[in-house]
Amino acid sequence: MASAQQTEQVKNGKGFIAALDQSGGSTPKALRLYGIEESAYSNDTEMFDLIHGMRARIIKSPAFTGDKVVGAILFEQTMDRTIDGIPTATYLWENRKVVPFLKIDKGLEAEVDGCQLMKPMPGLDALLDRAAKAGIFGTKERSVVSAANRKGIASIVAQQFEIGKQVLSHGLMPILEPEVTISISDKAEAEAILQEEILKQLEALPEGTQIMLKLSLPTVDNFYAPLVDHPKVLKVVALSGGYSRDAANAILARNRGIIASFSRALTEGLSAQQSDAEFDAALGQAISSIHAASIAG
Repeated sequence: MASAQQTEQVKNGKGFIAALDQSGGSTPKALRLYGIEESAYSNDTEMFDLIHGMRARIIKSPAFTGDKVVGAILFEQTMDRTIDGIPTATYLWENRKVVPFLKIDKGLEAEVDGCQLMKPMPGLDALLDRAAKAGIFGTKERSVVSAANRKGIASIVAQQFEIGKQVLSHGLMPILEPEVTISISDKAEAEAILQEEILKQLEALPEGTQIMLKLSLPTVDNFYAPLVDHPKVLKVVALSGGYSRDAANAILARNRGIIASFSRALTEGLSAQQSDAEFDAALGQAISSIHAASIAG
């Protein structure tokens, strides 16, 4: 059964999760970093064609396999598209042995109490049904903490778990992502409140239920050990959060049991102008360095 194999790979696989889920708002920046300016496309259709081309190039690279990349998070349009005529999620698992996840959030609300909740997700049940039929293993949903405000953080964590339970009801594995902004002055205090609120919600989950967490790299090494070791947490993964790849890798390597789920730090140095050999070499170097940091702890 694929899901049992996929669960084992996420839990014990020696690698990291690639975040290939840039959506509408972040796509122009992702393309610009890839060497494609906004003058190269005139509408959203052309823009999304170009970003899918970039993602397909990454996924098809010889460096991108389940040996070092245990999973990949996709944007909805990526799930709905194909690679070499094969649905993307199917291609990932059957051709690359990489577990497919889907980004499901629709962006962020305005900041309240130092935090940004997720916007409403109309049609989420229908999307989750479609994802399950497409071979998606799990989901990812992001909100943001920008201050050590207990009221705001409690609201974010409650919302994350509410959506997580909805995902679980469709037989999918939720990655809850309450991101703490790395530049705030009270980051360590925010992380302490965040962990307390997550532990409260975990205790309320039924026995045998598991979720995943995607968290900012902590201020104090191994601070999230109670979450890493919690029986209701399948895996804790880390976002790069604005750190360079080298900086993110250095911090990650000091944190036991946490693997990477990097986006910009993964694609750093890749360019549409590179030859396939140059592209594969650059991607291979990035994957090897993130993989090494992920298995070091």
